[in-house]
Amino acid sequence: MTALESVVVSTPQAEGEVYLQGAHVARWTPAGQLPVLFMSSRSALAPGKAIRGGVPIVFPWFGARSDGKPGPAHGWARTSLWTLVEGSADRLAFELTDEGFHVRFEVAMGATLDLALEVRNYTGAEARFEEALHTYLAVADVRQVSVTGLAGVEYMDKTDGFRRTVQGPEPLRIAKETDSVYLNTAATCVVTDPGWERRIVVEKTGSASTVIWNPWIEKTAGMADMGPDDWQGMICVETANVAENAIVLAPGATHRMTAQIRCP
Repeated sequence: MTALESVVVSTPQAEGEVYLQGAHVARWTPAGQLPVLFMSSRSALAPGKAIRGGVPIVFPWFGARSDGKPGPAHGWARTSLWTLVEGSADRLAFELTDEGFHVRFEVAMGATLDLALEVRNYTGAEARFEEALHTYLAVADVRQVSVTGLAGVEYMDKTDGFRRTVQGPEPLRIAKETDSVYLNTAATCVVTDPGWERRIVVEKTGSASTVIWNPWIEKTAGMADMGPDDWQGMICVETANVAENAIVLAPGATHRMTAQIRCP
């Protein structure tokens, strides 16, 4: 098996790693803390295989491709080989051009993890795309965590035929398979993890969707790249623009979406 090339970051502020395949942030550990990103021990770190955990880049579609053409789930960006165009001790930039899009991904690792996905439309016509930073956060036990910031927001429940409902005022808790697409929200989310006595804050710009995902027991059992108990140690809080929040760009126009993750 060919090993995937990666860039390792090690500074007094944080340690981390980014694979060139997918420009995939696999690790970020601020100094003196536990790892903030979950990575599956069974992830297939192989060319052309999606990496399970960290921060996959979903682009230019979310889920299955819907324009009648073939393509992998969640788009081609997460399995493509990106080019490292800028690098310093703690700041990296990667670029990728395909299907008329020029995509730039910027990563800064310190006391915070700062991510920016910038898309420029070179198709010569108006172009529509979906995008997500599919962030896997590491937690002690997902059954004990709560998520705030989404009260009153309408969401699509993908585990219940895309049924739409509105999140109540109480903090969101995970008690079953969860795959919820929250729409028309720019809110900051806070994951409170009593097991590890920490909070993880996910703040964003340029994003109108937030996706909360955990595969729970049965779905995890059918996933070759997840250990049987891995669902307990992760929750995805995804910064996104999907479904009715998809981005429509004029020729030559640019859209920028950012996420900042921190443990205050």
